Amino acid sequence: MADAISVSAPIGGTERTISFEAGKLAQLADGAVLARIGDTVILATATAARSVREGTDFFPLTVDIEERTYAAGKIPGSFFRREGKASDQAILTDRLIDRPLRPSFPDGFRNEVHIVGTVVGADQENPHDVLAINAASAALMISGIPFDGPIGAVRVAYTTEGEWIPHPTFEDGDESTFELVVAGRALSDAADADVAIMMVEAGGTEKSWSYYETGAPKVSEEVLAAGLEAAKQWIRESIVLQRQLVDAFVATRGPVETIPFSTFTDYEDDVFSRVEAVGTDLITKANLITSKAERNAALDAAAEEIKASLGEEFVERPNEVKAAIRSLTKKLVRKRIIEEGVRIDGRGTADIRPLTAEVDLVPTAHGSALFQRGETQVLNVTTLGMPRMNQLLDTITPVESKRYMHHYNFPPFSTGETGFMRGPKRREIGHGMLAERALLPVVPSEEEFPYAIRVVSDVLASNGSTSMASVCGSSLSLMAAGVPIKAPVAGIAMGLVHDGDAYVTLTDILGAEDAFGDMDFKVAGTADAVTALQLDTKIDGLPADVLAKALLQAKEARLTILGVMAGAIAEPRAEVATSAPKIVSMEIPIDKIGEVIGPKGKVINTLQQETGADIAVDDDGVVGTVTIGAKDGNAVEEARRRISLILDPPTAEVGAVYPGKVVNITKFGAFVNVLPGRDGLLHISKLSSLAGGKRINNVEDVLTLGQPVEVRVDDIDPQGKVSLSLASEPEGAASGGGRGERSERGERRERGDGGGNGDGSSPAGSGGVSFEDAFEAELVADLGDLGPGAAESDSGRGDRDRDRGGDRGGDRRPRGRSRRR
Repeated sequence: MADAISVSAPIGGTERTISFEAGKLAQLADGAVLARIGDTVILATATAARSVREGTDFFPLTVDIEERTYAAGKIPGSFFRREGKASDQAILTDRLIDRPLRPSFPDGFRNEVHIVGTVVGADQENPHDVLAINAASAALMISGIPFDGPIGAVRVAYTTEGEWIPHPTFEDGDESTFELVVAGRALSDAADADVAIMMVEAGGTEKSWSYYETGAPKVSEEVLAAGLEAAKQWIRESIVLQRQLVDAFVATRGPVETIPFSTFTDYEDDVFSRVEAVGTDLITKANLITSKAERNAALDAAAEEIKASLGEEFVERPNEVKAAIRSLTKKLVRKRIIEEGVRIDGRGTADIRPLTAEVDLVPTAHGSALFQRGETQVLNVTTLGMPRMNQLLDTITPVESKRYMHHYNFPPFSTGETGFMRGPKRREIGHGMLAERALLPVVPSEEEFPYAIRVVSDVLASNGSTSMASVCGSSLSLMAAGVPIKAPVAGIAMGLVHDGDAYVTLTDILGAEDAFGDMDFKVAGTADAVTALQLDTKIDGLPADVLAKALLQAKEARLTILGVMAGAIAEPRAEVATSAPKIVSMEIPIDKIGEVIGPKGKVINTLQQETGADIAVDDDGVVGTVTIGAKDGNAVEEARRRISLILDPPTAEVGAVYPGKVVNITKFGAFVNVLPGRDGLLHISKLSSLAGGKRINNVEDVLTLGQPVEVRVDDIDPQGKVSLSLASEPEGAASGGGRGERSERGERRERGDGGGNGDGSSPAGSGGVSFEDAFEAELVADLGDLGPGAAESDSGRGDRDRDRGGDRGGDRRPRGRSRRR
């Protein structure tokens, strides 16, 4: 086996190191690098086809992240017990890698390239996604695949003290207010070269607002600009380390030979020259039309006229003519923006299209809203559910569930096209997660609002920035549903046209401006804080001052959109919709959980059946939480009242008569519930009146489970155990007294029938033996000698625990695990 070639370096400002290793694993791949931070390890491989597939007119780059559950010491939770389709997190990581790498391949390169990142170690401390970007770049650097790298990446977290820290752990991220993932390239080979930003993915954390409320600095546009600048240091460190790996690899294995490849052009210069001469006026005139549908129709007509004019001249090159027409359209659109500051639809560079917002479109929904910006239209619907509807995550990260879920759908009809609908594609998953990340910081905590929350964004019409329209509409639907979000959130998509030294930033880009431009920059946030950010570029990178300007321009647009949203609904409604479940939660002592659940779930199941409420019990190892939900608010209140009585049961009074219900039957009597959380023992010796004064051998002969029975409290001992008698008996008649009754009890004890009150107390004035003595005698008769100390054992006391109020149920689970009915 070949020896590994390794390089490592400390991560500036931390006590950890990052390392790259090559030459030992996956030797048949063009390039393979094992990257490591802590005990998180990922193997990145890069492989390229040696020829171009016929008919390919684009660069077919595919990135796949394989999350192996063995990396975290887990077995998959699926039925098949093996990894299945890629998780949403894996798909997001695929996109994180693809976005900065794709612009770094030669123009016209069309060989298929496959990047695979296999997570082989997940230490539950260090995330693997950013490590995978660096590893993929390093693998390409030693692969011989034409690649203009290296690309470096880092995640930085903004602490509550106002500092940016690199490569935060999962715990660091939870304790921060914001996280930035930044990728870029060095502008020269110098160790201190400046870094051009190529990709940004960022968002606030689940606890952002709670930290803000306790004084943590908010993440403004200026703070973000500083974070992007700070990230360059650690991007540069990764780039330097990758170059060291290449040098070490070349020194050991020899030069890396570039694979043979060809580049392709969509058209030759002679075709473009003729298309430009014939079609410039036609396309320019068509681009003056502001309506998308009419403009597209005019452009199609212009294209047909150009093809007809050049058909005989390029009879065997129709595809080149078609590609040249598109290229000319792009050139003219960009030229008009650069020279005149006028866009396709006639707007200025900072203008926003007409905005409309409304709520309550779907009568059965818990919350709904429609947001429209220009021709982009998104319907957003919020659904509320019990906490047990939280999404469980079977991943290799420490995150096991989430309660806020945002799903985004992009049907073909939204662009006026036909197509297949076979579940969400990577783009839809990415856009949904971006919207989720934008809103997560303002979603109330589970303690404040104990609901599972799902928002669905259905794109009905698309002409640019549907993901940011989803953010705006979802904020509205959440408020309409009565979710007390901390503040409304709006989003805007920014574009860029770059020519020479000119950088023109565009507000609220159209679909065509996204396709023809050089940047897609999406910013979401409240009036005074950014909650999410996403940046992609098609050029080598962007100067920091250009990004800073784009951030400020985006804020102006965001404030305008927030004003329109406030016209539809200014703040969350005070109550959830009548169609939504009413949910309350209450904390209980952890040692009371068993009493709420009852043996084998009897208590909680009875409560649910009798009240109609849905009840869930959970604990974190320190305190228990009971969550009660139902569509009928009265059912919720009744269930809460009964649980409160279980936690603090009322005290029975000696001599008082109560209507009760038989809840358990034993050999020696029946347990009767007289008050919520309070049972007492009606001993077999006190049931003779139900059999016409005859002695009872089996309690079941006269009583059944659930039977109502009126009882009197005869005695309550110091431990709270209640002794009962039938209310129909004269007071004191059942307990009797004197030597004759004691003798009868002794005879019953010899026969194993038991005796006494069965609650540990003797009948008043009887001088008889206690229930414990009677019960022990019964056990001896049935089982023989119980041995020393038997009286203190727990044998046979399962039913009596209910009488003492100390039964915690037979369905106990380990702490920290949820309990569900």
